[in-house]
This record gives sequence, structure tokens and C-alpha cells, in this order.
Amino acid sequence: MTDTDIRIDGGLLERIGRRKAMLDRRRPLPGHLVKRLREEMRLAHTYNSNAIEGNSLTRQETRLVIEEGITIGGKPMREHLEAAGNAEAFDLIFDLAGKDAPMDHVTLQEIHGLVTRGQQTDSGRYRTVNVRIGGTARSPPDFSKVPARMESLLRGLGGDALEQSVRLHHGIAMIHPFSDGNGRTARLAANLVLMRGGYPPVVLRKEDRKKYYECLARADAGDISRFANYVARALDESLTLYLASFGGRDALVPLSELAQGSPYSAEYLGLRARQGVLSAVKTGKAWQSSLRALEEYVELHGR
Repeated sequence: MTDTDIRIDGGLLERIGRRKAMLDRRRPLPGHLVKRLREEMRLAHTYNSNAIEGNSLTRQETRLVIEEGITIGGKPMREHLEAAGNAEAFDLIFDLAGKDAPMDHVTLQEIHGLVTRGQQTDSGRYRTVNVRIGGTARSPPDFSKVPARMESLLRGLGGDALEQSVRLHHGIAMIHPFSDGNGRTARLAANLVLMRGGYPPVVLRKEDRKKYYECLARADAGDISRFANYVARALDESLTLYLASFGGRDALVPLSELAQGSPYSAEYLGLRARQGVLSAVKTGKAWQSSLRALEEYVELHGR
């Protein structure tokens, strides 16, 4: 298998297509709803993306930093800068998503510049030194090859928005074009590609950090499909969250409530949610889903 082979579960792709069509039928979304969803995703993405990289700010502390400008006692200033920079870069991709501008070197470096502002001297510029990635045997390419490798990546994305997002995300992680901040930049740039394709941004949870890096390692070895399915599940979750904001049959409810009157127990629904077969959203340690998602599950997998 090579890097060009992206295979995503057909049932998952169908679900994503259905949910995107439902969301598209509701466009343009009300202004107050867009504002609320943007704020929720901004906080969720900033907290989780930074936590994946080792930032110790809690979700609530992250909110206080990026929304109130409050300094958290006992926490390093670098972590405050990471939170503020990532949130500002998230605002940037939201603004860029509505503009017909290419995904190019300038855009990537602009994202990186915000993500790492005040944290490194080469913020917003490709690295001019060689680096190693801790915990892996693989070394990124020599710094002299970075511009050409990035040009090849940007020119060869191909496919639909989901595939482009996956390829860009993995490519940045593998090439490591910046001296630091590559993961945070990759997750933001990948979301920009999704949003330009009409999708909501995805949040890759810190609880799945081990799985995230395992999927990236498999992609480094030539099997990008596992990483693609991992991202696709996160996209399905984001679409479910966006549709839930309209209430009705799409409203999110705890699985214990959803199981009542259904052929399934809450434990079984939780298992199917973790497997990515039932569309659901994880809030803290608990899964929630919707009546519509359950009806679709029964129709396809019911007994």
C-alpha cells in the first residue's frame, strides 16, 4: 500500500455525506448560531490541540486565558502564549475559510506565525536547522529539502476536501517544516481545508493522543487509511454536534436516555459509539447521541 491509497469505511462516508447534506439544507445558518458554534469549537480545538502537545492548562483555564485574558497562577507563560496563539490562529482559519485563496506556503506560514508567536525566533518561517521527533526512529528531511518537499505536498493533495485534509495533515507532520509547532499548525491547516469544503472543523481529543500518533506512524509507513478513518470519525462527530444545535430529532441526549424504548442497552450503544458505528459526541467521559442517529443505526444494523 502506498500513500496514494486512501480507503475510508463506506458506511462512515455515507453517514458523513448524509449529515453534510442536512447541514447544507439549513444554510445560511443563523448568525447567533454561527457565533456560538465558532466559540465552542475555538475553545475545544485550542484546548485539545495544545493538550496533545503537552500543555497543562485545563479546559476551563484555557477558556479564561483566551476569552478573559486572565493569567493562571502557577502555569508557565509559554502555555498562556500557546493558548492565545492557537485561538488567534483558529480565528484566522475561520476568516480564510470564506475566501477563495489557495492553500499555499504563505497561508501555512501565517498560521504558524500566530500559533508560535512570542515562543520562538523563527515563528512563521520554515526551519533552517535539522530536527528530530522525540519517541520515533524517523528523522524529518534535511532543512534544505523542506521548501521542495512542501511544494510537492501542496501541489499533490488531490481528492475531495476530506482526503486533502488528511494528506495535508499527515504531510506537515511527516516533513516537519517548522522547528516547532508543526502539530498545532497541521491540525489548523487541515481544518481550513475541511471548512473550505463546506464541513465544520474537527476536534481531535487529547484522550485519543496515543491513537492519533499511532495512526500518523502507520501513515509514515505507507498506510494512510487508518489515519483517514480516524479523522473521518472526528468529522462525523463534528457534523453530529453542529446538527444537534437545531434540536428536535438531532438533539443530543445521554445514551442512558436514548436506550430507553430501544432494542439496546446504554452499554451497547456506548460500545458502538466508541467503534464509530453509531454517530455520537463525547462530552467529557460520556457519550451522547441523537434520536435520528439511533434510528439510522437501527435501520442499518438493527435486530
